Amino acid sequence: MPAMYALTPRCTLPPHRRAPPPCRAASPTPAALARADPDELRSTWPQRAWTLAGSAAVLSSLSASASLAADSGSYAEPLAAALAAYTVADLATGVYHWLVDNYGDASTPLVGAQIAAFQGHHRHPSTITRREPCNNLHALARAVALALPAVEAAAAAAHAPAAAHAFAGTFAACVVLSQQFHAWAHEKRRRLPPGVEALQAAGVLVSRAQHAAHHRQPYSTNYCILSGVWNGVLDRHKVFEALEMVVFFRTGVRPRSWDETQAAWMEDTGSAAAVALTDSS
Repeated sequence: MPAMYALTPRCTLPPHRRAPPPCRAASPTPAALARADPDELRSTWPQRAWTLAGSAAVLSSLSASASLAADSGSYAEPLAAALAAYTVADLATGVYHWLVDNYGDASTPLVGAQIAAFQGHHRHPSTITRREPCNNLHALARAVALALPAVEAAAAAAHAPAAAHAFAGTFAACVVLSQQFHAWAHEKRRRLPPGVEALQAAGVLVSRAQHAAHHRQPYSTNYCILSGVWNGVLDRHKVFEALEMVVFFRTGVRPRSWDETQAAWMEDTGSAAAVALTDSS
């Protein structure tokens, strides 16, 4: 463990003199989403278009990998690369989740809306289960639609092997689908699609029990939302806490998880009970 972290544990840090301002959510607000008109949670045509574009980019990448593998007569390397991408993608979701949960606000360039959305999700976690698929996936699919073709073009220009295309395509697919797996981690068992609960129990998808730990104060564990395979290692070795110490000593910026959770970010149990009552009726 780094000496800096060992000598200055979290509990001895100087108190924060002024509470950080609440994360202002982009319209609609998290509170509005809990009681949203169903139209707010339905997929729009632009959202469907971006999800389709992202899916097409992934399929193009995987097709290029399959074609190159067929030419070489070997599928072992692409399959191994796909498995590696699946594992790395879980770590990537955890790092990104940690960052948006703890740093920045709604005014942060590029990711401000997602920061506000993640804090709103802590307030109303069940809302994600009521979103239609493209409504839930379009933001990540748009990033893939814009970035993956450039990566694939560079790989083709460099005459990269099938494994490189397999890694890129699988990583992109896993990042997009992680938000759906995240939604299933909040869903009631009786509403899960067939086979999903078995995949969660096997550790292929992040489980409901594991992700539930993230939604308990101070919201500082179990950040990974694809398979959750990295959560135990990262939390046991306090990796994110060590990174928070580095950021604090270098910049003076405290992560949100170090301070008392603001009411605006805590789960609205009254709304949750209302949603549960509606679901059961």
